[in-house]
Amino acid sequence: MIDVKQLKYFVTIAEEGQITKAAQKLHIAQPPLSQQLKQLEEELGVLLFDRKAKKMELTPPGKAFYEKAKQLLRQLDDAVAEVKEIEEGTAGTLSIGCVKSCFSYLAQAIRHFHEQVPNVTFHLREGDTFSICQLLQERHIDIGIVRLPMDAAHYDVIHLASERYVGVLPAQWKNGRTALCMRDFADWPLLLLHRVHGAGQYERVIEECRRHGFEPNILCECPDATILLSLVAQGLGATIVPQSTVALFRLPGIDVLEIIDSSMTAEAAAILDRQRYLPKSARRFLAVLQTIAASGQPKESGPLLRS
Repeated sequence: MIDVKQLKYFVTIAEEGQITKAAQKLHIAQPPLSQQLKQLEEELGVLLFDRKAKKMELTPPGKAFYEKAKQLLRQLDDAVAEVKEIEEGTAGTLSIGCVKSCFSYLAQAIRHFHEQVPNVTFHLREGDTFSICQLLQERHIDIGIVRLPMDAAHYDVIHLASERYVGVLPAQWKNGRTALCMRDFADWPLLLLHRVHGAGQYERVIEECRRHGFEPNILCECPDATILLSLVAQGLGATIVPQSTVALFRLPGIDVLEIIDSSMTAEAAAILDRQRYLPKSARRFLAVLQTIAASGQPKESGPLLRS
């Protein structure tokens, strides 16, 4: 009968592509590992690998078995994690991925959560919405905090507070303005947030410009809000970002003004893999995050920033 050890050995060999490398990773000798693979193939009655000079490649039956074996091992890991939890998520490490423009939600939630559960540590990853979704699918994080829109087919989505977009321009461009209209951006180079893959805030801003009758002059697009704000501070162009983004990454040399004729709002969400067991510490963190979201915009946003 096939056991868990054989499945782990097989998956490791498939991922390393060599018996030698797999044996090193598993901290066992090469001959016993080769014997375990041979026994597994005999039990299944198929060849799982094409043996080549430098790399072992999965056969078609091997590829199918690899996907099923990974799924079984993940389910086993989830089951072990669940039954081993003794307390209500009061220890361990919580892995969270967050879009930079949503850091204000994350920062406030971590502060409140740490006050309640001081023994939980955090492992944080950063990226755009597409990359955060990938990290969640690959089980590198427990929770993702992203900007909408996104394809939510594979996720549970917990909506957070929406907020206004604001205009950010070099301080020397202000010229006595106390607010902006969308048409003001027709005369300026624009630096916009853009995901690595998929549609999001970039497309929303472009559509809003077109709704106001002009085609924007896009000088730069980038998934990193801090880079864009730094470029604005250097006088290269203006940008349109969620209000809390500027509040958190406050830089000298910029002005932040309300856009009085735009109804655009930025929406954020926490996302979870609906097929995966969620640790109790993660569930407790989500409760804190939802409490913050229910109170409105993140406190760090504060009043609209103006010089």
